[in-house]
Amino acid sequence: MFIKTSVSADRALEKLKKGNSEYIDAVSGHGDISPEIRLKTLNEGQRPYAAVISCSDSRVIPESIFSAGIGDLFVIRVAGNVIDDHQLGSIEYAAEHLGIRLIVVLGHDHCGAVDAAINHDPEGYIKFITDEIKLAIGDEEDDYRACCLNVKRSVELIESSFEIHEEEKHGLKVIPALYRLESGKVEFDI
Repeated sequence: MFIKTSVSADRALEKLKKGNSEYIDAVSGHGDISPEIRLKTLNEGQRPYAAVISCSDSRVIPESIFSAGIGDLFVIRVAGNVIDDHQLGSIEYAAEHLGIRLIVVLGHDHCGAVDAAINHDPEGYIKFITDEIKLAIGDEEDDYRACCLNVKRSVELIESSFEIHEEEKHGLKVIPALYRLESGKVEFDI
C-alpha cells in the first residue's frame, strides 16, 4: 500500500526554504527524529514532502540542511549528484508511489566530483561520474559555475524522462539548487 503525500510543490519549496533558514544559524538539528515518529512512519508509512537528489559529500546532509526529520524527505545521494537510470527509477518511485510533487537537485560548491572532472582524469568507476559531469560543464573551469551547470544538466535529464514528464501534468516540479558549504545557505535561483 502506497500512501501519497498531499503537499504541493510550492508548499514543499516553502518548507525547504524555512528549514534552511532555521539551519543556517543552528548548532543542533531541528527535525523530528523521536522514537514516536519512527514508530509512526513504520506503522503508517512514509509521506515525504519533497525528494532531494544530492551529492554523497559527507558535508552535505539534506535532512540537516532543511531541518527535516524522519519521513520528511526522500533523499537520493550519489557523488556529483549525477543522474542515471537508477536515480531516475528512484525519482519515479517518489513521484508515482509517494505522490511527491517537488524534486530538488541539490549540488554544492567545492564539489570533489566536479573538481575531478575539471582538473583530473580519473580511472575506474569514478570515470563514469566525471564523464557525466564533463558533459554538463564542457570547458567551464570556474568551480561555482561548473557546479551550477552540473545541477542544471541533472534537472534537464530528470525533466526529459518520459515518466517524470507525465507526472509534471499533475503538478510535479523539478528545480535546481546549490548549497554553499561555508554559509550553509541553499540558493534556489541558480
